[in-house]
Amino acid sequence: MLTRAENNAGKQSTAWDLSGIYDFRGQQVRYGKTGKGSPLVFIHGTPFSSVVWRRIAPYIATEREVFYFDLLGYGKSDMKEGDVSLGVQNELFTELMDHWSIDRPDVVAHDFGGTTALRAHILNEREYRSLTLIDPVAIGPSGSPFVQQARPHEKVFAGLPAYIHQAILRAYIAGAVHRSLSEEEMMLYMEPWLGDTGQAAFYRQIAQMSDRFTDDIENRFKEVRCPVNILWGEEDQWIPSARGRLLAERIPGASLHIVPNASHLVQEDAPEAIVAAILHFLKREVPS
Repeated sequence: MLTRAENNAGKQSTAWDLSGIYDFRGQQVRYGKTGKGSPLVFIHGTPFSSVVWRRIAPYIATEREVFYFDLLGYGKSDMKEGDVSLGVQNELFTELMDHWSIDRPDVVAHDFGGTTALRAHILNEREYRSLTLIDPVAIGPSGSPFVQQARPHEKVFAGLPAYIHQAILRAYIAGAVHRSLSEEEMMLYMEPWLGDTGQAAFYRQIAQMSDRFTDDIENRFKEVRCPVNILWGEEDQWIPSARGRLLAERIPGASLHIVPNASHLVQEDAPEAIVAAILHFLKREVPS
């Protein structure tokens, strides 16, 4: 029987519109869009889904047509066996931009979403009007101590009893925030990774994490061709803010803003800081 928190999380997840479906190499990718204006795309990271933008997208949609999606192997998108690594997510993103018929969008990307956006820009030569990066995975080495332990033992972790997996998952997600998540908020992030399919998918994406996907672009940040704004949670325990300062130095003209009282999941700790930063950045004069 589902707990009250699980039921509430399910309702919130359903309310987040992901009615769009795109077939990517035989797998369904779910997406949504809202608002009117020039296009802006939100890209989430791991182990999250597009619901991280639920408090932010409605405000940005007053200024832009907002697009968001669940990465392949995450959230409501298919979680089948196969490649869900960062090596495929930028290919998915470039296809989605074509599917949406959008060119030079503003892009806001978090964690692995930052890698995806940077890879699509540098490797796939996709142009952006602007790029906002929030605690991105951009400079190696990457991976928390838990990821380092779990990555070489996918089958062992995928076969753990459900209650042990849930305890690990809960502790892992809690480590991404500075404040405490409510049970309903926690369940929003846990829900996709529960059950046999979700549990296997969770350890699959960890097993496929590799620094080679950041190595592909780490020496090419000077090729970034759009205004870049970087936000970083001051209390980030997953990727320290020193990485943000180093990244800002490597991307020409990039600005860096450290967000106090926020950890890796700034969308939960300080969503108002993200909204304010995006709206301010979008109003700047940038090439059209």
